[in-house]
Amino acid sequence: MNKAIETLKERGFFNQCTDLDALSAKMDKGPVTFYVGCDPTGQSLHIGHMVPFFALKWLRSFGHIGVALIGGGTGRIGDPSGKTEMRKMLDYDQIDANVENIKKQLDKFIGFDGKTAFAVNNKDWLENLNYIDFLRDIGSCFSVNKMLTFEEYRLRLERGLSFLEFNYQLLQAYDFYMLHQKYGTCLQIGGADQWGNITAGVDLIRRKLGGTTELNELHQSFGLTFPLIMRADGKKMGKSEKGAIFLDPSLTSVYDFFQYWRNVPDADVRKFFLLFTFLPVAEIDQILAGDINEAKARLAFEVTKEIHGEEEAVKAREGAKAAFSGEGDKSSMPTVELSKADVEKGMGVLNLFSSAKLCSSNGEARRLVEQGGASVNGNKITDVKAVITLADCDADGELTLKAGKKKFCRVVLK
Repeated sequence: MNKAIETLKERGFFNQCTDLDALSAKMDKGPVTFYVGCDPTGQSLHIGHMVPFFALKWLRSFGHIGVALIGGGTGRIGDPSGKTEMRKMLDYDQIDANVENIKKQLDKFIGFDGKTAFAVNNKDWLENLNYIDFLRDIGSCFSVNKMLTFEEYRLRLERGLSFLEFNYQLLQAYDFYMLHQKYGTCLQIGGADQWGNITAGVDLIRRKLGGTTELNELHQSFGLTFPLIMRADGKKMGKSEKGAIFLDPSLTSVYDFFQYWRNVPDADVRKFFLLFTFLPVAEIDQILAGDINEAKARLAFEVTKEIHGEEEAVKAREGAKAAFSGEGDKSSMPTVELSKADVEKGMGVLNLFSSAKLCSSNGEARRLVEQGGASVNGNKITDVKAVITLADCDADGELTLKAGKKKFCRVVLK
């Protein structure tokens, strides 16, 4: 088995492949060009989107050439795969803006050099397609009966599938066909829910370029999928109480990103080390042989470093230390500014917690205090009528608020 494929399997990036032996043999002969696709349905990717891009970096490390396709064209429709209802339609300007944001995020993570890794936008060949010509040339290669056997369509038929969405598979297959012609791309990788779309592309290349007999080697193409990643507690990967864990720090702060990994279930730690870091397996197992909480802290640091850079990862780690152990740099903690004058004359604890955004309302703050989850500078607050003044501040004239075991912030008085 080819070493790159062995590594993908070892680290959990393998679900199924259209022809594993043939793909392995092709990779043994030299570099292959492969692609990963994502649609710009929002201004930022979330961590669940990143599994294929971690795989891209692994394949690239073995000398293969990675293409990140950002769907500025297909994003105008929206992939029905894994969705129970039709996606919200975005205007074209918003889609174009999302494309640029996502391209920057991926460039930061992958490092596009134009040779071993680069980004493309399928808007370049989809935007001005002639509908009649497309139906004659591409649509004639697809069987509706076969399309309806795929999971993504079968499930949606129960709730309603628009004809607009039904076209999506043809467009994604066409992407593979175009990338194959433009760049020699012979492999598409993605999540298990993309199997139908990926194999449709493999079949289209065979029909258009491989003739009616056995596929010639020049136009061999393959699909490889990964398992859909779920947490051991049943939650969807990349989801928290606050929603999706985005790469954009304006949507998910670096500290919250760090804390997501710090608080994953124990049963997921090894799996996430393998998928979301580039540490050797032996080193991962050595880390896991020790304290599980220290292992989680290392996981949080490594993933944050990969996505946000080492400097931001260090800040997040120091902020966590300051909050939970009294060590570390307090300036790295999530920080809010409140009026010193308001605290000087006395601020009710409920108002304090809601003003610091640790609670969404005074009612939520009341429940927090009544349940024993509120503390100010390490002192538990049990009286809902408690008033916080400057006398409660620490030596730096600041307050550290905690809401439960995981939420906290530093309050600076101005």
